[in-house]
Order: sequence, then structure tokens, then C-alpha cells
Amino acid sequence: MSIRDWPDAERPREKLLARGAGALSDAELLAVFLGSGRRGQSAVDLGRGLLADAGSLKLLLDAAERRPSIGAVAWCRLCAGLELGKRYLDAELREGETLTDPAGSARYLKARLTGYPYEVFGCLFLDSRHRVLAFEELFRGTIDGANVHPREVVRRCLALNAAAVILAHNHPSGVAEPSAADRAITRRLREALDLVDVRVLDHFVIGDGAPTSLAQRGWL
Repeated sequence: MSIRDWPDAERPREKLLARGAGALSDAELLAVFLGSGRRGQSAVDLGRGLLADAGSLKLLLDAAERRPSIGAVAWCRLCAGLELGKRYLDAELREGETLTDPAGSARYLKARLTGYPYEVFGCLFLDSRHRVLAFEELFRGTIDGANVHPREVVRRCLALNAAAVILAHNHPSGVAEPSAADRAITRRLREALDLVDVRVLDHFVIGDGAPTSLAQRGWL
């Protein structure tokens, strides 16, 4: 049955308009993004199928860049929605509030770096009052590592006039345990940034669960 044949109160778009986006199920939200289904399959059915194949909404969105089995238009809409969410987080962080909550930084960095099938190293650049100047993904690697160049991190700090940084990278394996190499590059970056009076406040490792803070481990 086509969604057009459903009662008005059950159609995803009408339900969103009447009751807000929070009233929609994951499949219904996907249906609004996708816009249409396939022959013999409504957009909601397609959303349910995608969720079932992926295992959960999180796993589906984490894998969005690897293009699930949907058409090009639907895939572009899904990727655009994810990018809008990331940019919303960026805008929220740049409202001028001082970063005083490590948990808030960890949530933001997890949202930015989760889902990549390869390792990505990023950096939050902060001013002297620990307000966010920018977040940048500086290096991309393979499934088990990324080459991080301290000189490039120093260059970006100077270009942005940063007084402090929070480092972060993901582990595509999902295991957020810092490796010996993670600790070593943290030491190298701290030593290099000390020379230009930039403080390294933390280094988060992003995996499936809560991010791991090297500062909380006493490794900074």
C-alpha cells in the first residue's frame, strides 16, 4: 500500500507537522529523508529494511559514507542530513561559550569522528579562554593508523592563533583503548606545541563506547 493511501495521521510528513519530529519512529524519519520508496515498497518499508540490514540506526548512519543499498538521490539526502547535523554541532560550539566540561568535548568529538572506516585525526583549536576557534580533520589514514605530522598541527595553531588544543582520533575497530603509538604521538605533539606556547588539554580516542581521555588516564 502506498503512503498516499494511509490515514493522514499515520503519514510521516503529516505526523511530523502535527506532532513534531520526536513523534516519528526511526523508520519514519528515514522515510521523510528518502522521500519515496521503491516499486511495491513504501518509503517507511524501505527505512525499516535499511534499519534491519544495518542492525540499528546508529550502525546505518555510521556506514552511510559506504553507501547502503539505496539510490543515488536517497544516499545524497542521507549524507546531507548527516553533514547538517555535524555543522549544527559546529555552530553550537562556536557560540562563544568556554569549554569547561570534558564530557561535552568528548560527545562532540565522538559525533564528528564516529563512523569512518579509516582512522581520522582531528583537532579542536581553542583561544586563551578555551572558546572554540575551529575543528579540523587534519590527517586521514588506514583502518589501523594515520600518519600525524606535528609540524602541520603547529602550523594550523599559529594560523588560527590558538592558545590550546584538544586532540582526537578514532579507532575504526571500535576499541577506544589508546595504543603505545597514540601515547607517543601525544608526547611529540605536546613537546612541539610547548615551543609555541600552545597547551594540549586532552587527547580523546573515539570508539564504540565512551571516548577515552588520555588526560584522565594521567598521560598528559
